[in-house]
Amino acid sequence: GLLTSLWISAPTIRSLSSPKSFSQNIPSCLWKLGRLNHVAIAVPDLKKAQSLYKDVLGAQVSDTVALPEHGVYTVFVELGNTKLELLHPLGEKSPIASFLQKNKTGGMHHICIEVDDIKAAMMELKEKKIRILSEEPKIGAHGKPVIFLHPKDCHGVLVELEQA
Repeated sequence: GLLTSLWISAPTIRSLSSPKSFSQNIPSCLWKLGRLNHVAIAVPDLKKAQSLYKDVLGAQVSDTVALPEHGVYTVFVELGNTKLELLHPLGEKSPIASFLQKNKTGGMHHICIEVDDIKAAMMELKEKKIRILSEEPKIGAHGKPVIFLHPKDCHGVLVELEQA
């Protein structure tokens, strides 16, 4: 009856969810994609955004840090399993200033994923015709090398890779 059909279908379900069957389609790389480090959100008012996450939602929120090389102020919101990065323009030439001109109320700017070898990732991604927005990694908000991948090569998403 029903119990027998459930028993028979269980191995089928297990084999579909097996990590082996999924990973067989992934080509081997010299580098490995890691965990989601953060989702970055451009905000027109950094103080209001900090207050929302800290005072209203009760999150742990970092102090504001200026990153002149990237043209931004950053604030990190701890979420336990990842972080939000609040971005605000530092100067008129900031990429966040131009983002906020198009998106007056702010919005998601990029995602950041850790990699175990950023130089190997850069080499392989260039071979695969993924555009990288700088010739060399820059030091990011966590003091580690980062690169950005062109959103047009990543289905409309600006992707930051950070050395783990």
